[in-house]
Amino acid sequence: MSPLVPTHPVPPRVLTIAGSDSGGGAGIQADLKTFAAHKVFGMSAISAITAQNTVEVRSVHEVPEEVVADQIDAVFEDLGVDAVKIGMLSSAGIIGVVADRLRHHRPAWVVLDPVMVAKSGDALLREDAVQALIDELLPLATVVTPNLPEAARLLGRNGSLAEEERESSAQRLAEAGPAVLLKGGHGEGDVVEDLLVVDGDVLRFRHPRVHTRSTHGTGCTLSSAVAARVAGGASLRDAVAGAIDYLQGALRAAYPLGSGQGPVNHLWNLKVRAGDA
Repeated sequence: MSPLVPTHPVPPRVLTIAGSDSGGGAGIQADLKTFAAHKVFGMSAISAITAQNTVEVRSVHEVPEEVVADQIDAVFEDLGVDAVKIGMLSSAGIIGVVADRLRHHRPAWVVLDPVMVAKSGDALLREDAVQALIDELLPLATVVTPNLPEAARLLGRNGSLAEEERESSAQRLAEAGPAVLLKGGHGEGDVVEDLLVVDGDVLRFRHPRVHTRSTHGTGCTLSSAVAARVAGGASLRDAVAGAIDYLQGALRAAYPLGSGQGPVNHLWNLKVRAGDA
């Protein structure tokens, strides 16, 4: 019998290294849904298992460091990776393992979402792990995507960033090596401004705020959309612009699930519903 011959080209391959969200709105689950919406092949290395829903994070179980490393190696060595998206890593030890494997495999794109706090307010990154993230992962990232409170914490401050200091703060973060997408969703007003600092240029993306309580996983979703788009060959500027548009659509199409911060509709652009033939 002759071997089977593939009839379709290989799609872009994107690996997410992040935590699992049992509620399905953020983390690994949001990443894989976003990859599917962009028609790239999604793979995962799970760093932690969280018991959470739209209201709270009830518990967190960290995956052993050697198992995190094995997941990453297994994917790179067999399937190949065009881009990596990094989300919740929770501890300095796991951050060190991920950084070590990235230095070994040298992926072309690393999109780092410095997840620190869940939408419910529960901490997802240990206090002693923040410096490890700055020292180990920022220099390896192609682009880092903090929100305003995360950017402030990466710069050694508490709280958020005032509007007049956002550009200089993004430029300071870029000194570590990566491009910086500073997300403005935690700001005030009906217009959200995201800043992209890349190669010394500052690009501004302004879009209307979508007023909804379905905002769980927006950071995961945006960074995964950026990773999917650069894996498919888009420039970083175009990937960011397209990812913002995609997230806007997912927010507008969100459904009222849960009694807290609900999830966005990751598959809004596919127009597929349960029961469709």
